[in-house]
Amino acid sequence: MNLYEKIVNKEEKVSLVGLGYVGMPIAIEFAKRGVDVIGYDLNTQKIEIYKSGIDPTHEVGDDAIKATTVEFTSDEQKLREAKFHIVAVPTPVNDDHTPDLTPVEGASRILGRNLTKGSVVVFESTVYPGVTEDVCVPILEKESGLKCGVDFKVGYSPERINPGDKVHRLNTITKIVSGMDEETLDCVAKVYEIVIDAGVHRAESIKVAEAAKVIENSQRDINIAFVNELSIIFNKLGIDTLAVLRAAGTKWNFLPFRPGLVGGHCIGVDPYYLTYKAEMLGYHSQVILSGRRINDDMGKYVAENVVKNLIRAGKAVKNAKVAILGFTFKENCPDTRNTKIFDIVKELREYGIEPIVSDPVADAEEAKHLYSIEFIDIESVKGMDAVVLAVGHDEFSELTKEDINNFFAAGKKVLVDVKGVLNRKEYEAEGYDYWRL
Repeated sequence: MNLYEKIVNKEEKVSLVGLGYVGMPIAIEFAKRGVDVIGYDLNTQKIEIYKSGIDPTHEVGDDAIKATTVEFTSDEQKLREAKFHIVAVPTPVNDDHTPDLTPVEGASRILGRNLTKGSVVVFESTVYPGVTEDVCVPILEKESGLKCGVDFKVGYSPERINPGDKVHRLNTITKIVSGMDEETLDCVAKVYEIVIDAGVHRAESIKVAEAAKVIENSQRDINIAFVNELSIIFNKLGIDTLAVLRAAGTKWNFLPFRPGLVGGHCIGVDPYYLTYKAEMLGYHSQVILSGRRINDDMGKYVAENVVKNLIRAGKAVKNAKVAILGFTFKENCPDTRNTKIFDIVKELREYGIEPIVSDPVADAEEAKHLYSIEFIDIESVKGMDAVVLAVGHDEFSELTKEDINNFFAAGKKVLVDVKGVLNRKEYEAEGYDYWRL
């Protein structure tokens, strides 16, 4: 009987190493399909939150956490009870934009210390081609004393979960799978097919799977950079960017990208992994890094336009009262990691403005820990000179004109609608100084 059959028959367990926005939904889904699952995270506080039946990520909901059979633990020795291991830890970048492999290396050490013969280890973390075999495998071998290809096997299956997306879910997105040999590939594919209703794509090699993941977000990053650059040009021309995109979008093959701030732990990070590896091989990226530079500067660009519009409205810039609505890296998601809204905050501070921030969706503790930002209730947003609608949360999209009017002090109202969720003509007709990307 092979490992897949043993998992189906509950003779072997699956483990998830890392229970964040990616790992936790995978663990929950496997358990829902009748698999015995060990959910491991070294963050004991996070484990206690899960054990209490709370989903801080909002990805599966509290009810699913309460009902799950996943064994949540911060005891790494529990990993010895599993034979199929999925590593789903973040892969951020350092301040100099070089890959920070610390989390995946640390996870490999923890798993290596608890690896048993006959195991299969699958990495989901986004990396540049070669990391699984050249970085992770040596750590696993060193810590376990086992030999890869003899005592254990490895594979790679890039995560494609889209945080906050209620349509494209884990089980409805085709999963790329790979393995170090045909036997491993078959095992990995069959295990993931337990939870992936959309089916799997068997990549030709681990490096192919790693490369496929890293270019998915790089492609999106470049396309957003293009429309961000267009928005800068069109603003100088006095043309509404979204009006231009709507017109161009009537052509069947025009790609419907919109300008915006590109943050988070995927799109704003993954391209740097690819360009880092390229530079190791002597090639300096031109298109990819150009797109990154444009997108990295958009927070500063938004802040500069807040200041310009304050001046145009006859408002004093220093100590101006500015509110920012939304702080997460994307709408309807509590994740604030690598949010570009903080770039707006930092740039406004350069002009002597200390903005207030309100976000009913964001993880307030995370924002305080990472950025020393404390949110205020939206009901407390009063007497503002300018309001920046930065994130398109449903809560903000549902704001009425009266709600928005109540945010402002008397006089000219400066409204910066970063995501373009409001009707421009309506607000301009009301006398607002309205600006958007």
